[in-house]
Amino acid sequence: MLTLHTGFTPFGARREFLRVGGGLAVSAFLSPVGHAAEKSASVTRPVGVKSCILIYLLGGPPQLDTFDLKPDAPAEIAGPFRPISTSIQGIRICEHCPKLARLAHKYAIVRSVSHNNHNHTPMIYYTLTGRPVERPGEDNDVRPPQRGDFPHIGAVLGRFREAPRGLPGYVAVPELAVRSSIAGEFKRSRPLLRGGGAGFLGPKFDPLAVNGVPGTPDAVPALSPLAGVSAERQDQRAALLSVLESRAPTGPRADGYRELRDHAVALTGTGGGVGPAFTLDGEPARLRDRYGRDRFGRSLLLARRLAEAGVPMIAVHFNEMTVCDGWDTHSKNFEALKGELLPIVDRGVSALIEDLDDRGLLDSTLVLMMGEFGRTPKINANAGRDHWGSCQSVFFAGGGVKAGQVVGVSDKIGAYPKADPIDPVDVHATVYHLMGLNPEHLIYDPLGRPFPICTGRPIPALV
Repeated sequence: MLTLHTGFTPFGARREFLRVGGGLAVSAFLSPVGHAAEKSASVTRPVGVKSCILIYLLGGPPQLDTFDLKPDAPAEIAGPFRPISTSIQGIRICEHCPKLARLAHKYAIVRSVSHNNHNHTPMIYYTLTGRPVERPGEDNDVRPPQRGDFPHIGAVLGRFREAPRGLPGYVAVPELAVRSSIAGEFKRSRPLLRGGGAGFLGPKFDPLAVNGVPGTPDAVPALSPLAGVSAERQDQRAALLSVLESRAPTGPRADGYRELRDHAVALTGTGGGVGPAFTLDGEPARLRDRYGRDRFGRSLLLARRLAEAGVPMIAVHFNEMTVCDGWDTHSKNFEALKGELLPIVDRGVSALIEDLDDRGLLDSTLVLMMGEFGRTPKINANAGRDHWGSCQSVFFAGGGVKAGQVVGVSDKIGAYPKADPIDPVDVHATVYHLMGLNPEHLIYDPLGRPFPICTGRPIPALV
Protein backbone atom coordinates (compact mmCIF):
# COMPACT_ATOMS: atom_id res chain seq x y z
CA MET A 1 0.00 0.00 0.00
CA LEU A 2 1.00 3.64 -0.25
CA THR A 3 3.33 4.47 2.61
CA LEU A 4 3.48 7.87 4.25
CA HIS A 5 6.58 9.17 6.01
CA THR A 6 6.32 12.28 8.16
CA GLY A 7 9.98 13.16 8.63
CA PHE A 8 11.69 15.70 6.45
CA THR A 9 15.06 17.22 5.83
CA PRO A 10 15.37 20.91 4.91
CA PHE A 11 15.43 20.53 1.14
CA GLY A 12 14.93 16.82 0.63
CA ALA A 13 11.28 16.92 1.53
CA ARG A 14 9.99 18.12 -1.82
CA ARG A 15 11.80 15.35 -3.64
CA GLU A 16 10.98 12.71 -1.07
CA PHE A 17 7.26 13.34 -0.83
CA LEU A 18 7.06 12.86 -4.58
CA ARG A 19 8.16 9.24 -4.36
CA VAL A 20 4.82 7.63 -5.07
CA GLY A 21 4.47 3.86 -4.89
CA GLY A 22 7.70 3.07 -3.08
CA GLY A 23 6.88 5.60 -0.37
CA LEU A 24 5.42 9.09 -0.48
CA ALA A 25 7.11 11.38 2.03
CA VAL A 26 5.37 14.52 3.19
CA SER A 27 6.12 17.01 5.89
CA ALA A 28 4.07 17.67 8.97
CA PHE A 29 5.05 21.34 8.72
CA LEU A 30 2.02 23.60 8.45
CA SER A 31 1.81 27.37 8.73
CA PRO A 32 0.03 28.71 11.81
CA VAL A 33 -1.92 31.09 9.59
CA GLY A 34 -4.98 30.22 7.52
CA HIS A 35 -3.60 29.69 4.03
CA ALA A 36 -6.78 30.28 2.03
CA ALA A 37 -7.58 33.65 3.57
CA GLU A 38 -3.96 34.81 3.37
CA LYS A 39 -3.64 33.82 -0.28
CA SER A 40 -6.83 35.63 -1.22
CA ALA A 41 -5.75 38.82 0.56
CA SER A 42 -2.34 38.92 -1.08
CA VAL A 43 -3.47 39.38 -4.69
CA THR A 44 -4.13 43.09 -5.07
CA ARG A 45 -5.35 43.33 -8.65
CA PRO A 46 -6.11 41.19 -11.68
CA VAL A 47 -3.03 40.89 -13.85
CA GLY A 48 -2.08 39.12 -17.03
CA VAL A 49 1.39 38.12 -15.81
CA LYS A 50 1.23 34.46 -14.94
CA SER A 51 4.85 33.37 -14.69
CA CYS A 52 8.31 34.66 -13.87
CA ILE A 53 11.48 33.14 -15.30
CA LEU A 54 14.44 34.10 -13.12
CA ILE A 55 17.83 33.65 -14.79
CA TYR A 56 20.29 33.83 -11.92
CA LEU A 57 23.92 34.18 -13.00
CA LEU A 58 25.56 32.67 -9.95
CA GLY A 59 28.98 34.09 -9.19
CA GLY A 60 28.39 37.71 -10.20
CA PRO A 61 28.30 38.90 -13.84
CA PRO A 62 30.51 41.92 -14.67
CA GLN A 63 28.42 44.96 -15.47
CA LEU A 64 31.26 46.65 -17.40
CA ASP A 65 31.55 43.72 -19.81
CA THR A 66 27.85 43.06 -20.41
CA PHE A 67 25.25 45.86 -20.25
CA ASP A 68 27.15 48.89 -18.93
CA LEU A 69 30.41 49.26 -20.83
CA LYS A 70 32.66 52.26 -20.24
CA PRO A 71 34.74 52.62 -23.45
CA ASP A 72 36.09 56.03 -22.44
CA ALA A 73 37.46 54.81 -19.11
CA PRO A 74 41.15 53.92 -18.72
CA ALA A 75 42.14 50.56 -20.22
CA GLU A 76 42.52 48.91 -16.80
CA ILE A 77 38.82 49.60 -16.26
CA ALA A 78 37.26 49.50 -19.71
CA GLY A 79 38.82 46.19 -20.76
CA PRO A 80 39.04 44.95 -24.37
CA PHE A 81 35.32 44.64 -25.19
CA ARG A 82 33.56 47.32 -27.24
CA PRO A 83 29.91 48.41 -27.07
CA ILE A 84 27.66 47.97 -30.11
CA SER A 85 24.45 49.69 -31.13
CA THR A 86 21.11 48.06 -30.45
CA SER A 87 17.59 48.29 -31.85
CA ILE A 88 17.06 51.32 -29.59
CA GLN A 89 19.04 54.42 -30.47
CA GLY A 90 21.40 55.40 -27.66
CA ILE A 91 21.42 52.03 -25.93
CA ARG A 92 24.62 50.05 -26.39
CA ILE A 93 25.66 46.70 -24.96
CA CYS A 94 28.61 44.33 -25.33
CA GLU A 95 29.76 43.33 -28.81
CA HIS A 96 29.55 39.66 -27.80
CA CYS A 97 25.77 39.89 -27.40
CA PRO A 98 24.69 40.70 -30.99
CA LYS A 99 21.43 38.73 -30.82
CA LEU A 100 20.34 40.55 -27.67
CA ALA A 101 21.37 43.85 -29.23
CA ARG A 102 18.77 43.31 -31.95
CA LEU A 103 16.08 42.82 -29.29
CA ALA A 104 16.70 45.89 -27.10
CA HIS A 105 13.16 47.10 -27.80
CA LYS A 106 11.93 43.99 -25.97
CA TYR A 107 13.73 44.52 -22.65
CA ALA A 108 14.90 47.09 -20.12
CA ILE A 109 18.27 47.36 -18.40
CA VAL A 110 18.65 48.69 -14.86
CA ARG A 111 22.24 49.90 -14.44
CA SER A 112 22.16 51.18 -10.88
CA VAL A 113 21.33 48.19 -8.65
CA SER A 114 23.48 48.50 -5.56
CA HIS A 115 23.99 47.01 -2.10
CA ASN A 116 26.96 47.44 0.20
CA ASN A 117 28.15 43.85 0.54
CA HIS A 118 30.73 42.10 -1.65
CA ASN A 119 30.58 38.48 -0.46
CA HIS A 120 28.87 35.60 -2.23
CA THR A 121 26.97 33.89 0.58
CA PRO A 122 25.26 36.91 2.14
CA MET A 123 24.53 38.47 -1.25
CA ILE A 124 23.07 35.29 -2.72
CA TYR A 125 20.77 35.08 0.26
CA TYR A 126 19.90 38.78 0.08
CA THR A 127 19.26 38.95 -3.67
CA LEU A 128 17.01 35.87 -3.57
CA THR A 129 15.14 36.42 -0.29
CA GLY A 130 15.36 40.18 0.23
CA ARG A 131 16.68 39.75 3.75
CA PRO A 132 20.23 39.98 5.12
CA VAL A 133 21.87 37.00 6.77
CA GLU A 134 22.12 37.15 10.54
CA ARG A 135 25.67 38.54 10.44
CA PRO A 136 26.16 40.21 7.04
CA GLY A 137 29.81 41.02 7.71
CA GLU A 138 30.68 37.54 8.93
CA ASP A 139 28.40 34.90 7.41
CA ASN A 140 30.54 34.16 4.38
CA ASP A 141 30.89 30.40 4.81
CA VAL A 142 28.70 27.88 3.05
CA ARG A 143 25.89 26.99 5.47
CA PRO A 144 23.09 24.54 4.79
CA PRO A 145 19.56 25.86 4.33
CA GLN A 146 17.55 26.29 7.51
CA ARG A 147 13.83 25.98 7.98
CA GLY A 148 13.92 29.36 9.68
CA ASP A 149 15.35 31.05 6.55
CA PHE A 150 13.36 33.66 4.67
CA PRO A 151 11.83 32.27 1.48
CA HIS A 152 13.19 32.58 -2.05
CA ILE A 153 11.04 34.91 -4.16
CA GLY A 154 9.94 31.84 -6.11
CA ALA A 155 8.58 30.23 -2.96
CA VAL A 156 6.59 33.38 -2.21
CA LEU A 157 5.15 33.41 -5.72
CA GLY A 158 4.36 29.71 -5.43
CA ARG A 159 2.65 30.42 -2.13
CA PHE A 160 0.34 33.15 -3.42
CA ARG A 161 -0.05 32.57 -7.15
CA GLU A 162 -2.11 29.53 -8.04
CA ALA A 163 -0.42 26.88 -10.19
CA PRO A 164 -2.49 24.62 -12.44
CA ARG A 165 -3.34 21.27 -10.91
CA GLY A 166 -0.54 18.79 -11.38
CA LEU A 167 2.15 21.47 -11.47
CA PRO A 168 4.28 23.03 -8.71
CA GLY A 169 4.35 26.73 -7.93
CA TYR A 170 8.15 26.98 -8.02
CA VAL A 171 10.60 24.96 -10.11
CA ALA A 172 14.39 25.29 -9.74
CA VAL A 173 16.59 24.33 -12.70
CA PRO A 174 18.67 23.22 -10.83
CA GLU A 175 18.48 23.86 -7.11
CA LEU A 176 20.64 26.64 -5.74
CA ALA A 177 23.94 24.95 -4.88
CA VAL A 178 27.63 25.61 -4.45
CA ARG A 179 29.15 26.25 -7.85
CA SER A 180 30.46 23.20 -9.66
CA SER A 181 34.10 24.19 -9.86
CA ILE A 182 34.66 24.70 -6.14
CA ALA A 183 37.54 22.39 -5.23
CA GLY A 184 37.66 19.42 -2.90
CA GLU A 185 34.71 17.96 -1.03
CA PHE A 186 32.39 20.84 -2.01
CA LYS A 187 32.86 20.00 -5.69
CA ARG A 188 31.85 16.39 -5.09
CA SER A 189 28.92 17.02 -2.78
CA ARG A 190 27.55 20.27 -4.28
CA PRO A 191 25.91 21.36 -1.00
CA LEU A 192 22.78 23.46 -1.27
CA LEU A 193 22.94 27.15 -0.44
CA ARG A 194 20.71 29.19 1.84
CA GLY A 195 18.22 31.31 -0.06
CA GLY A 196 17.04 28.77 -2.60
CA GLY A 197 14.13 27.23 -0.71
CA ALA A 198 10.90 28.14 1.02
CA GLY A 199 12.43 28.55 4.47
CA PHE A 200 9.76 29.13 7.09
CA LEU A 201 6.95 28.89 4.53
CA GLY A 202 7.50 25.15 4.80
CA PRO A 203 8.50 22.32 2.46
CA LYS A 204 5.23 22.48 0.57
CA PHE A 205 6.62 25.59 -1.14
CA ASP A 206 10.19 24.36 -1.64
CA PRO A 207 11.15 24.13 -5.31
CA LEU A 208 10.63 21.06 -7.38
CA ALA A 209 14.23 20.51 -8.45
CA VAL A 210 15.32 19.71 -12.01
CA ASN A 211 18.83 18.62 -11.07
CA GLY A 212 19.39 16.24 -13.97
CA VAL A 213 19.75 17.18 -17.62
CA PRO A 214 16.59 19.19 -18.43
CA GLY A 215 14.13 17.39 -20.65
CA THR A 216 15.45 13.87 -19.97
CA PRO A 217 13.73 11.14 -17.92
CA ASP A 218 16.41 11.54 -15.25
CA ALA A 219 15.92 15.30 -14.91
CA VAL A 220 13.44 14.89 -12.05
CA PRO A 221 13.92 11.38 -10.62
CA ALA A 222 11.04 11.88 -8.20
CA LEU A 223 8.62 12.08 -11.13
CA SER A 224 9.78 8.82 -12.69
CA PRO A 225 7.56 5.76 -12.21
CA LEU A 226 8.73 3.19 -9.69
CA ALA A 227 9.81 -0.07 -11.30
CA GLY A 228 7.21 -2.79 -10.93
CA VAL A 229 4.33 -0.46 -10.02
CA SER A 230 1.83 -0.20 -12.84
CA ALA A 231 -0.67 2.60 -13.29
CA GLU A 232 -3.48 0.25 -12.25
CA ARG A 233 -1.63 -0.78 -9.11
CA GLN A 234 -0.90 2.81 -8.21
CA ASP A 235 -4.56 3.75 -8.62
CA GLN A 236 -5.50 0.84 -6.34
CA ARG A 237 -3.08 2.05 -3.70
CA ALA A 238 -4.48 5.56 -3.87
CA ALA A 239 -8.06 4.24 -3.57
CA LEU A 240 -7.15 2.15 -0.54
CA LEU A 241 -5.47 5.11 1.09
CA SER A 242 -8.59 7.20 0.53
CA VAL A 243 -10.70 4.61 2.35
CA LEU A 244 -8.32 4.61 5.30
CA GLU A 245 -8.17 8.39 5.40
CA SER A 246 -11.95 8.67 5.46
CA ARG A 247 -11.76 7.28 8.98
CA ALA A 248 -8.85 9.48 10.03
CA PRO A 249 -9.13 12.65 12.14
CA THR A 250 -9.90 15.92 10.37
CA GLY A 251 -8.68 19.43 11.00
CA PRO A 252 -6.28 21.97 9.51
CA ARG A 253 -3.19 19.85 10.14
CA ALA A 254 -4.67 16.67 8.67
CA ASP A 255 -6.22 18.56 5.77
CA GLY A 256 -2.87 20.16 4.97
CA TYR A 257 -1.21 16.75 5.10
CA ARG A 258 -3.71 15.37 2.59
CA GLU A 259 -3.37 18.43 0.37
CA LEU A 260 0.37 17.92 0.18
CA ARG A 261 -0.08 14.22 -0.59
CA ASP A 262 -2.67 14.90 -3.28
CA HIS A 263 -0.37 17.46 -4.87
CA ALA A 264 2.42 14.89 -5.01
CA VAL A 265 0.12 12.37 -6.69
CA ALA A 266 -1.04 14.99 -9.19
CA LEU A 267 2.56 15.88 -10.03
CA THR A 268 3.43 12.30 -10.88
CA GLY A 269 0.32 11.96 -13.02
CA THR A 270 -1.81 8.86 -13.44
CA GLY A 271 0.56 6.01 -13.98
CA GLY A 272 3.64 8.05 -13.08
CA GLY A 273 6.28 9.33 -15.43
CA VAL A 274 7.56 12.80 -16.14
CA GLY A 275 4.74 15.22 -16.85
CA PRO A 276 4.54 16.63 -20.38
CA ALA A 277 5.63 20.10 -19.24
CA PHE A 278 8.92 18.66 -17.94
CA THR A 279 9.97 17.03 -21.19
CA LEU A 280 11.31 18.58 -24.37
CA ASP A 281 9.53 16.02 -26.53
CA GLY A 282 7.98 17.53 -29.61
CA GLU A 283 10.20 20.61 -29.65
CA PRO A 284 11.56 21.05 -33.19
CA ALA A 285 15.27 20.43 -33.70
CA ARG A 286 15.66 23.90 -35.18
CA LEU A 287 14.24 25.50 -32.03
CA ARG A 288 16.48 23.38 -29.81
CA ASP A 289 19.45 24.54 -31.83
CA ARG A 290 18.27 28.13 -31.47
CA TYR A 291 18.30 27.86 -27.68
CA GLY A 292 21.52 25.87 -27.70
CA ARG A 293 22.11 22.21 -26.97
CA ASP A 294 24.07 23.04 -23.81
CA ARG A 295 22.55 22.74 -20.34
CA PHE A 296 21.69 26.44 -20.17
CA GLY A 297 19.82 26.37 -23.48
CA ARG A 298 17.92 23.25 -22.46
CA SER A 299 17.08 24.88 -19.12
CA LEU A 300 15.63 27.95 -20.82
CA LEU A 301 13.59 25.86 -23.24
CA LEU A 302 12.22 23.89 -20.31
CA ALA A 303 11.49 27.18 -18.53
CA ARG A 304 9.44 28.34 -21.51
CA ARG A 305 7.44 25.11 -21.46
CA LEU A 306 6.77 25.46 -17.74
CA ALA A 307 5.75 29.10 -18.13
CA GLU A 308 3.46 28.10 -20.98
CA ALA A 309 1.90 25.55 -18.63
CA GLY A 310 1.33 28.21 -15.97
CA VAL A 311 4.05 27.59 -13.35
CA PRO A 312 4.39 30.87 -11.38
CA MET A 313 8.19 30.76 -10.88
CA ILE A 314 10.91 28.98 -12.84
CA ALA A 315 14.38 29.81 -11.54
CA VAL A 316 17.34 28.89 -13.74
CA HIS A 317 20.37 29.00 -11.43
CA PHE A 318 23.14 29.21 -14.06
CA ASN A 319 26.43 28.07 -12.49
CA GLU A 320 28.17 25.29 -14.42
CA MET A 321 30.96 26.48 -16.70
CA THR A 322 34.41 25.23 -17.73
CA VAL A 323 36.72 28.26 -17.98
CA CYS A 324 35.82 29.97 -14.70
CA ASP A 325 33.94 29.18 -11.52
CA GLY A 326 30.51 29.99 -12.89
CA TRP A 327 30.40 33.79 -13.22
CA ASP A 328 33.00 34.27 -10.49
CA THR A 329 35.62 35.55 -12.93
CA HIS A 330 38.55 36.43 -10.65
CA SER A 331 40.84 35.34 -13.47
CA LYS A 332 40.45 34.86 -17.22
CA ASN A 333 37.42 37.13 -17.14
CA PHE A 334 37.58 38.12 -20.79
CA GLU A 335 38.55 34.67 -22.02
CA ALA A 336 35.59 33.14 -20.19
CA LEU A 337 33.15 35.81 -21.29
CA LYS A 338 34.11 35.84 -24.96
CA GLY A 339 34.60 32.11 -25.39
CA GLU A 340 31.78 30.74 -23.30
CA LEU A 341 29.61 32.84 -20.99
CA LEU A 342 28.37 35.64 -23.23
CA PRO A 343 27.72 33.53 -26.37
CA ILE A 344 25.66 31.10 -24.29
CA VAL A 345 23.62 33.88 -22.69
CA ASP A 346 23.23 35.79 -25.96
CA ARG A 347 21.96 32.71 -27.78
CA GLY A 348 19.75 31.30 -25.03
CA VAL A 349 18.12 34.46 -23.68
CA SER A 350 17.46 35.92 -27.13
CA ALA A 351 15.85 32.62 -28.14
CA LEU A 352 13.71 32.66 -25.00
CA ILE A 353 12.45 36.19 -25.63
CA GLU A 354 11.69 35.53 -29.31
CA ASP A 355 10.04 32.19 -28.55
CA LEU A 356 7.82 33.69 -25.86
CA ASP A 357 6.95 36.56 -28.18
CA ASP A 358 6.15 34.29 -31.11
CA ARG A 359 3.78 32.28 -28.91
CA GLY A 360 2.04 35.33 -27.50
CA LEU A 361 3.46 34.63 -24.05
CA LEU A 362 5.87 37.52 -23.55
CA ASP A 363 3.31 39.85 -22.00
CA SER A 364 2.25 37.16 -19.53
CA THR A 365 5.79 36.00 -18.69
CA LEU A 366 8.29 38.15 -16.83
CA VAL A 367 11.96 37.41 -17.55
CA LEU A 368 14.45 38.64 -14.94
CA MET A 369 18.22 38.14 -15.27
CA MET A 370 20.64 39.09 -12.52
CA GLY A 371 23.42 37.81 -10.24
CA GLU A 372 24.26 38.32 -6.60
CA PHE A 373 26.39 41.38 -7.44
CA GLY A 374 28.56 42.95 -10.14
CA ARG A 375 32.32 43.02 -10.39
CA THR A 376 35.06 45.52 -9.70
CA PRO A 377 35.77 48.26 -12.22
CA LYS A 378 39.50 47.71 -11.98
CA ILE A 379 40.89 44.62 -13.72
CA ASN A 380 43.17 42.62 -11.44
CA ALA A 381 46.58 41.11 -12.15
CA ASN A 382 44.98 37.84 -13.33
CA ALA A 383 42.90 39.50 -16.07
CA GLY A 384 39.87 39.14 -13.84
CA ARG A 385 37.41 41.25 -11.92
CA ASP A 386 36.60 40.73 -8.26
CA HIS A 387 33.40 40.90 -6.18
CA TRP A 388 31.52 44.20 -6.23
CA GLY A 389 28.12 44.69 -4.62
CA SER A 390 28.02 48.45 -5.12
CA CYS A 391 26.85 48.31 -8.75
CA GLN A 392 25.36 45.73 -11.07
CA SER A 393 23.12 45.64 -14.12
CA VAL A 394 19.79 43.81 -14.04
CA PHE A 395 17.79 42.74 -17.10
CA PHE A 396 13.97 42.75 -17.36
CA ALA A 397 11.85 41.56 -20.29
CA GLY A 398 8.17 40.84 -20.85
CA GLY A 399 5.62 40.75 -18.06
CA GLY A 400 4.31 44.25 -18.64
CA VAL A 401 7.73 45.89 -18.20
CA LYS A 402 8.23 49.17 -20.05
CA ALA A 403 10.84 47.93 -22.50
CA GLY A 404 13.34 49.68 -24.76
CA GLN A 405 14.94 51.75 -22.03
CA VAL A 406 17.80 52.02 -19.56
CA VAL A 407 16.94 52.82 -15.95
CA GLY A 408 19.53 54.34 -13.64
CA VAL A 409 23.04 55.54 -14.38
CA SER A 410 26.37 54.39 -13.00
CA ASP A 411 29.37 56.67 -12.60
CA LYS A 412 32.07 57.00 -15.24
CA ILE A 413 33.86 53.81 -14.16
CA GLY A 414 30.78 51.69 -13.34
CA ALA A 415 31.57 51.61 -9.64
CA TYR A 416 28.56 53.30 -8.01
CA PRO A 417 25.15 54.57 -9.04
CA LYS A 418 25.30 58.15 -10.26
CA ALA A 419 21.52 58.46 -10.42
CA ASP A 420 18.53 56.41 -9.28
CA PRO A 421 20.21 53.92 -6.90
CA ILE A 422 18.12 50.78 -6.69
CA ASP A 423 18.39 48.09 -4.04
CA PRO A 424 17.87 44.41 -4.90
CA VAL A 425 14.72 44.45 -2.74
CA ASP A 426 13.27 47.00 -5.19
CA VAL A 427 13.84 44.43 -7.93
CA HIS A 428 11.83 41.94 -5.86
CA ALA A 429 9.07 44.49 -5.26
CA THR A 430 8.87 45.09 -9.01
CA VAL A 431 8.43 41.37 -9.64
CA TYR A 432 5.70 41.07 -7.01
CA HIS A 433 3.91 44.17 -8.30
CA LEU A 434 3.93 42.96 -11.89
CA MET A 435 2.55 39.62 -10.76
CA GLY A 436 -0.24 41.26 -8.83
CA LEU A 437 1.09 40.86 -5.30
CA ASN A 438 1.26 43.59 -2.70
CA PRO A 439 4.90 43.79 -1.55
CA GLU A 440 3.65 44.84 1.90
CA HIS A 441 1.51 41.76 2.34
CA LEU A 442 2.45 39.82 5.45
CA ILE A 443 3.76 36.29 5.80
CA TYR A 444 4.23 34.54 9.12
CA ASP A 445 7.00 32.39 10.50
CA PRO A 446 6.25 29.29 12.63
CA LEU A 447 6.07 31.47 15.75
CA GLY A 448 3.40 33.62 14.16
CA ARG A 449 5.64 36.66 13.71
CA PRO A 450 4.57 38.83 10.74
CA PHE A 451 6.92 39.94 7.97
CA PRO A 452 6.15 41.77 4.72
CA ILE A 453 6.96 39.66 1.69
CA CYS A 454 9.24 42.49 0.55
CA THR A 455 10.80 45.59 2.09
CA GLY A 456 11.42 47.35 -1.24
CA ARG A 457 9.34 49.43 -3.63
CA PRO A 458 8.54 48.77 -7.30
CA ILE A 459 10.83 50.60 -9.74
CA PRO A 460 8.57 53.38 -11.11
CA ALA A 461 10.20 53.58 -14.56
CA LEU A 462 9.51 49.91 -15.21
CA VAL A 463 5.93 49.62 -14.05
